[in-house]
Order: sequence, then structure tokens, then C-alpha cells
Amino acid sequence: MTTIVVVKKDGMAVIAGDTLTTFGSTRLASVHDAAPEKLLKHGDTYFGIAGSAAHQLVLEHLLKKHPEFKFHGRDDIYESFRKIHPILKDEAYLNPKEEEDDPYESSQLTSLVVNSSGIFGVYSMREVFEFDRFWSIGSGRDFALGAMYAVYKGRKSAEDIARLGVLAGAEYDTGTGLPMNVAVVKMNGKRG
Repeated sequence: MTTIVVVKKDGMAVIAGDTLTTFGSTRLASVHDAAPEKLLKHGDTYFGIAGSAAHQLVLEHLLKKHPEFKFHGRDDIYESFRKIHPILKDEAYLNPKEEEDDPYESSQLTSLVVNSSGIFGVYSMREVFEFDRFWSIGSGRDFALGAMYAVYKGRKSAEDIARLGVLAGAEYDTGTGLPMNVAVVKMNGKRG
């Protein structure tokens, strides 16, 4: 339950996310949470993670322990998450089962990734997508996508568009709450 967005425009890449944590119908607002941040930084890369609240802490510790993982481009991201999967199973006791007929074991997490090489999404079976303009994950994603679509072609900056996406999630999704966190990265000579 969250709204996390990424936006690429005019040479800038942005990731933004809300700060609300939910446990069923119980809400843990940022004023009650000592660590409400849903954006995780590893080197020059930012991650936004949706799904179980456990993913954030597990990934934080795993990335500290393994600084060798790289996340610049689809191939690096795929290879890093492929190597992360057995560590999640062996060290964090990940349950990799989702559906009986899934073709691969699940890593059980959905993440957006931003760095100077672009904006990306990683899904539970380590599918990696590179996005050209914007994307969103979490329970508020539909509201965020609609809001960002409505303003993307206008004069708003990547950061403004990302903020509007999270604001739309917070306005209409019961699993999204403010304040939000935002990280901005300059792209490496790529148009966006």
C-alpha cells in the first residue's frame, strides 16, 4: 500500500514516494514512524519499494552488505536482482511461491529504480522495464499515472510531475499518505 512514482523529462530523472505504512486497516503515519522513508539510496541509485514493509529493511541490509551490485541499465539491474534472489531466500528466508503455475520463483517485491542512466521498474519475477516518461507502483499507481499523464506534455518539470503523481495517490488511495520524499538525478546525456 503506497504510491511511488518515477519521471524522466528534460535531462532529469525523479523518484518520489509517500511515507504511510499500513498493517491491514491500521495506518502508521510518518509522525509515528521513526523511519517512514520509502526511498532507498545505494551509491548513485535510488529505489522505491512496494509490497511488504519487510522488503525495505531486507533490501537496505542486503545492499549494504553487497556494494558490488550495479543498477545502470536493464542488463545491470536484471543481473543484480538475479543475484539478489538467492540471497533473499538463503539469508532473509524469502518465500518465493506466488502461483502454482508461475514460470519462475518470485522475489515478492516490486521496485522502481532511478539513476543517471534512466528510470526502471523491477517486478517479482525479475522482469526489468525501462520507462521513457513516467511510471508508478503501489496501490495508488492508477491515480498517479492518470495525474502524471494529464500534465506530462505541459511545462511542468519532472519533479513537479512526480509530486503531482504522489499527491493524486494520497488524495484518492487509502494506502497512501503524506508527506512525500523526492530524489532528483541528472541524466547522463540522455534525452528525457
